[in-house]
Amino acid sequence: MRSTAVSAPSTPMNTNETSTHASLPSRCPSLSSFETLQTIGSGGFGKIVRVRRISDDREFVWKQLNYGEMNKKDRTQVVSEVNILRNLRRHPHIVRYCDRIVDKDNATLYIIMEHCEGGDLASLIRHYKKAGLCIAEDFIWKILGQITSALKQCHGSKNGTVIIHRDLKPANILLDRDLNAKLCDFGLADVTSSGKSKPTGMSMGTPFYMAPERVNDSKYDERSDIWSLGCIVYELCTLSPPFEAPDHDSLKAKINTGIIPPM
Repeated sequence: MRSTAVSAPSTPMNTNETSTHASLPSRCPSLSSFETLQTIGSGGFGKIVRVRRISDDREFVWKQLNYGEMNKKDRTQVVSEVNILRNLRRHPHIVRYCDRIVDKDNATLYIIMEHCEGGDLASLIRHYKKAGLCIAEDFIWKILGQITSALKQCHGSKNGTVIIHRDLKPANILLDRDLNAKLCDFGLADVTSSGKSKPTGMSMGTPFYMAPERVNDSKYDERSDIWSLGCIVYELCTLSPPFEAPDHDSLKAKINTGIIPPM
């Protein structure tokens, strides 16, 4: 992989596409500053890699995104994600954004974030389910409190804007070495005016945790994140999502009824 350090204020995409956000930072390190250790996830446009900073042996993860394969809408969403993480990076229960690297030669963006050694809630739930054990109630209360605090930060901006996560699920809640929760992956997040609902245009996110207005492609606001958090808490208690079905239409019908199996 060829590395290029970027010191000029230019970016791989036009940050004016999301004029409601600040622009990307103008100075960043180079790929040669890091050693790649392990790929820990992958998606349509890239992957998540655990890396080590050579200068001090600190470990991070970077989200590696091939923006050359993206359309304008997807590139705009990437710029939005970077700026959301930058604006929220001081909250203790939102994964900390550290920096970004632009590899122009390979049309690739690297979003560098803190490494959470404890994995994610989805892996934890699978572990307990396989072992036939229950997750401790005190831990569930802790996770609920910490993610509620993170969502309060997202939903309660002082400048009148609201960040709606839109993909809240166990896999997007990381755990640090002390098993404290860190909300992550704002790749589908939406920024809107406080109290204003928006049409979805299309279903984005993970259906098992979607609120009724989301699965129905109707108007939504930040309360859809609260619904998703409720689904996560239910799954922590029972080790299964509250709504399960073999196909999308059946799942949509169950979510619309709001009836869940008793704990």
